[in-house]
Amino acid sequence: MSLLITATDWLWSYILIGVLLAIGVRFTLGSRGVQLRLFKRTLAVFSSIEWQGSERGISSLQALAVSVAGRVGGGNIAGVAVAITLGGPGALFWMWLIALLGMATSLFECALAQLYKRREADKTFRGGPAYVMRYGLGWKVLPVIYSLLLLFTVGFGFNAVQSYVVTTSIESAFGVPVHVSGFVMTLVMAVILFGGIRRLARVSEVVVPFMVVGYLSLAIVVLVMNVSEIPEALRLIFSSAFGMEQAFGGGMAAAIAQGARRGLFSNEAGLGTVPNVAAAADVPHPISQGLVQSLSVFIDTIVLCTATALIIMMSSTFASEGQSVAGVAMTQMAVAEHVGPVGEALVSIALVLFATTTIAYNSFLGENSIAYFDRLGRHAVTVFRMCILVMIAWASVQDLGTVFGFADLTMALLALTNLLALWALYPIAMHLLKDYEQQLAAGKSPQFHCDSLPQESIDPASWPARYKP
Repeated sequence: MSLLITATDWLWSYILIGVLLAIGVRFTLGSRGVQLRLFKRTLAVFSSIEWQGSERGISSLQALAVSVAGRVGGGNIAGVAVAITLGGPGALFWMWLIALLGMATSLFECALAQLYKRREADKTFRGGPAYVMRYGLGWKVLPVIYSLLLLFTVGFGFNAVQSYVVTTSIESAFGVPVHVSGFVMTLVMAVILFGGIRRLARVSEVVVPFMVVGYLSLAIVVLVMNVSEIPEALRLIFSSAFGMEQAFGGGMAAAIAQGARRGLFSNEAGLGTVPNVAAAADVPHPISQGLVQSLSVFIDTIVLCTATALIIMMSSTFASEGQSVAGVAMTQMAVAEHVGPVGEALVSIALVLFATTTIAYNSFLGENSIAYFDRLGRHAVTVFRMCILVMIAWASVQDLGTVFGFADLTMALLALTNLLALWALYPIAMHLLKDYEQQLAAGKSPQFHCDSLPQESIDPASWPARYKP
């Protein structure tokens, strides 16, 4: 176990953070800050008739809802508290930085997933980093490694963690035994999982806006009640980020490490998970969906994580001499202090909603990794879904320290594999952006066509599966 922790910490602290920053900076500078320049157009997903999907794929809004469902979860409630506990308030600043750069990374990894996706027998789309590596770069070994890492990391490890966090939170807030809430969660997830991506999209389209708006509304109430304390909290975040408030966390190094690590866990930009969902959308241009997915990074980290951090910092659970509680308990106690005993129940309810959609999202990612292996067939997906349900039930009554440590390690390897492919496909990503912006400048609604890229950049045999009537 100690060796696992050492290897994981080394990968996250010395390798992954540097690679993430390098990729984010390269795509941000190369695109001239496209995630900010075209942010207004990103918001068109809420009204544009162009991005409404078809019988061939889900809509951009549904893909956004599914990705937010996966990104918004325990990381926004428990992860932020852990980051502040171990890295001080300054960790939030580095979470912001990772998110701003990650918006560009997510934009292009999702655009490439759209470009290299494949159509299934039921006319829906499948795609993601494994498909990008295979059809965009011609790699054969790394796509297999990536698919296996994706299957075990999000399909099993992360779903187990979500189940454990939710059932223990419910027990703390309502006194419901973990085996009872675990059984109910298993039944609910069975209904969602066996409905496929379209049912997940429909559920997410309803639940995600409700849970995001609900949690954000609660946060706004708390912030308004403590509006005079916000300037001091923001000052502390910035000063602590650069090691000028040594009483908090472990100094600047700890703030950077925790901010980057928890930020990545929360928004997943660069991990290659969200592109699996982005590829399922039917849109007129790959960059269209890339822009939409960059918005989910903004919602997750800049909006929701910031709200959680301010709630904690403006409560007595946050102190200069360290905290006696951490994780979800810290957030629950902070909310309860601000709005009364009902606060703990509200946080627990939010966790239930967040975790339900996150488990369904993670399961879809696992199914996507299985779909890459064509010979396994549909029975493999059914077996996988059954294993997920068993895992949810089992995890609800377990201590998941070892499972989470394993998931940390495989997640780091997952990200490094995806980022390698992103770096190699940088020229193609810039071609896509250039084609998109040229059409915008000409007053057109961007549409992607076969001749938009050099012929050698894509497998011609895959063209009938996308961007044609």
